[in-house]
Amino acid sequence: MGAGSGRDGVIDVLREALVEAGLEAQEPEVGVFLVDLPGERKLSTPCRLAVGEQVVAVHAFVCRNPDENHEGVYRWLLLRNLRMYGVGFGVDHSGDIYLSSRLPLSAVTPAEVDRLLGAVLTYADESFNTILQLGFATSIRKEWEWRTKRGESTRNLDAFRGWLDSGSPPPQPNT
Repeated sequence: MGAGSGRDGVIDVLREALVEAGLEAQEPEVGVFLVDLPGERKLSTPCRLAVGEQVVAVHAFVCRNPDENHEGVYRWLLLRNLRMYGVGFGVDHSGDIYLSSRLPLSAVTPAEVDRLLGAVLTYADESFNTILQLGFATSIRKEWEWRTKRGESTRNLDAFRGWLDSGSPPPQPNT
C-alpha cells in the first residue's frame, strides 16, 4: 500500500487480508470491521478495525474490569506494554482491558495487517490467565470450591490448579 492509496485502497487491503487470514469479518459500515480472533487460553478475542482518514484504529477486548487487585493488574499490563509490538494495553472508562493500536494508512499492507492481528491474538491469549489470576483470584477460588464440592468439572480452571489445590495465594507472574 502506498501513501497515495487513500482510505478506499486501505479498506480493500483490509478486506483482502481478513479473507486471506481465514477470518470471518462483519463490516457493519464501510471501513469498520468486526472480527473474532480464535485463541487457546482466551477462546475468542473480539476485535474492531476502523479505517479513518489518517489511520486504522484497532481495538480488541481482552477482559472485563478486574474484581480486585487493580494496582497489580494495571502494573503488570504496563510492564508488558514495554515488550510488545504494535499494540498496547489500555483500559476504558469502565476499567475493562483492551489492546489498542493505530496504524498509519501508508503502512497498511496485507503482511502488516497479519502481523498486527497476530500480535493482538498473541498478547490477548498469552496474558489472559495472568490477568484472571491477578484480578479475579477470589472468584476463581470460590468457583473451584463450589465445583469440587458438587463434583462438577474443573477442567476450565486447570490453568490455576497448582495454587488452587495448595490453598496458597496465586503466584505473582513475571512480565
